[in-house]
Amino acid sequence: MAEAPDRAIVVAVLTYRRPDDLAALLPLLKVEAASVDVEVDVLVVDNDPDASARDLVTGHAGQGVRYVHEPRPGIAAGRNRAIDSAQAAAALVFIDDDERPRTGWLAELLATWARFGSDGVVGRVISEFSEEPDEWIVGGGFFHRPRFATGTRMPVAATNNLLLDLAFVRRSGIRFDEAFGLSGGSDTLFTRSLTAAGGRLVWCDEAVVTDVVPSHRVSRDWVLQRYFRNGNSWARSSVALSRGRAGRFATRVRLMAAGSVRVAGGTGKWAVSRVTRSRARNAAALRTVHRGMGMISGAWGHVYYEYKRPPA
Repeated sequence: MAEAPDRAIVVAVLTYRRPDDLAALLPLLKVEAASVDVEVDVLVVDNDPDASARDLVTGHAGQGVRYVHEPRPGIAAGRNRAIDSAQAAAALVFIDDDERPRTGWLAELLATWARFGSDGVVGRVISEFSEEPDEWIVGGGFFHRPRFATGTRMPVAATNNLLLDLAFVRRSGIRFDEAFGLSGGSDTLFTRSLTAAGGRLVWCDEAVVTDVVPSHRVSRDWVLQRYFRNGNSWARSSVALSRGRAGRFATRVRLMAAGSVRVAGGTGKWAVSRVTRSRARNAAALRTVHRGMGMISGAWGHVYYEYKRPPA
């Protein structure tokens, strides 16, 4: 598309019991919405069965902010609710409730969408730490995110900074798989399905959001579990995208082989790191091992529930 859309843009924020983050984010989204020459509807999808965000969000009523409640647990259900609540819009933009957009973020996403005529735009995410990570975590590159030239085609994306052309989403019929709702990875499967269906995702290096990382996420246990989950959800999405019983079996075998190579290679590098006493190599080796283990487990159907909730 070469011109500004003639229908509204919906910016969707999924939230689950993070009132302080949401209170900090909404004013910034209102500023971003006012900065572009198109109607913008900020949509908050509250995934708490108790609707704990209702009062906070309705306090912004009449200021371009809308509240919807999705009581079914899981981020995939919330993402699907966002799609269903944006049916009249031209595009849907996802941002996490613990992120902060930089000035001009939304304008850059829209400009890249217009320039490249893509079916989606993937923006850049930068981590900001409430507690500085130690040398081991920094050396392991656990929070490193690669950058690309604007317009670079992307095979997969997260929904923490993502614009979707809803015309393509509607035509394709692709939805977020709710079997991934409490494990994570529904965005991986969704965007891989989108590109497999012929959709084009492109990178926008100028559309930047800051990810506010709380202190509990800079622990060694958390980052290693996250890499295990990443491998697990990648494998599960790969199997889900395979066709037929034979195709799924072949995919599982490939994933087992790839995961085993990672585990073996990472274990060897870990042994070297112990001899050389290199913290960076030690961390990178364990990162590789945990992703490989996640791939092996996911290949055969094991699900790691990163977002499992306590009983009601």
